[in-house]
Amino acid sequence: MNRLLIGLLQHMPKSFVWVFSKRYIAGAHQEDALRVTKNFNSQGIKTTIDLLGEFNTGNEEIRDNKQEYISLIGNSILAGLDNSFSIKPTMFGLLQDEEMCYCHIRDLLVKAASDNRFVRIDMEDARCTDKEIELYKRLLKEFPEHVGIVFQSYLRRTLNDLETLGNFDEGNGRFNIRLCKGIYDEPSDVAYKTRDEINNNFLAALDLIFRKKYYAAIATHDRKLIEGAYHLMKKYNVGNTACEFQMLYGVTPELRKSVMDKGYIMRVYVPYGLDWFNYSLRRLKENPQMVSYIIKALFVRQ
Repeated sequence: MNRLLIGLLQHMPKSFVWVFSKRYIAGAHQEDALRVTKNFNSQGIKTTIDLLGEFNTGNEEIRDNKQEYISLIGNSILAGLDNSFSIKPTMFGLLQDEEMCYCHIRDLLVKAASDNRFVRIDMEDARCTDKEIELYKRLLKEFPEHVGIVFQSYLRRTLNDLETLGNFDEGNGRFNIRLCKGIYDEPSDVAYKTRDEINNNFLAALDLIFRKKYYAAIATHDRKLIEGAYHLMKKYNVGNTACEFQMLYGVTPELRKSVMDKGYIMRVYVPYGLDWFNYSLRRLKENPQMVSYIIKALFVRQ
């Protein structure tokens, strides 16, 4: 029933879908993300801010995205916020012109690094994996302390990619890796399909990251994976400065608090932008039981 309702939501007015969306998205505009980040910072929580949108092909749209990020970086610094930035390379034309994409993102790294800010290169679908790893390696040579990447445990290739990355010259810094499960719909020969397979690969990848002493950004809302991470941190004597936990805005705040109560760094992913509708539907597809809460919210005053 929940999945049927998700299908219907795609044809509903956006004002209706916003009933759900406002739980997971800071808002449509930059000032919304800055406001939410300021609130999180007051609670001792860091953020990574993400401008929603991906797979852009128009040069004007790509230039607008670049200017928005430059403005976002500058305004975050002016406001004294404790945040980093997440960037999807397809937002800058990765699949059309890799060199153009590199130049745009390098410009953002120059701006961020000049003020000692950090930029994360997000991982997208399997078409982008090789391109985004190469993009990261190229940027890492110039910005070793200010750029990181994401690996996804649902991909069968992830352990091999992490091993291969270890053969790359790290320059003057160390790898900073965000590990998550992954959300894209890939064929079974590319991606694991069951929860147990994905979780087992997640912990195997995290074990490798800790063993190689890379910085780990552990991105999960799965209690079993968090417990598994605690176990691996103890096994490898990983201190609080060598890793952090990351969670999505609006998801499992009680679990987030329990991690923070143990003294670990917490960073919340704060998305914003005009492309909130597609992001919201994706969140619903990942978590269809949320539909029942939305319907309840329409009839019950909280």
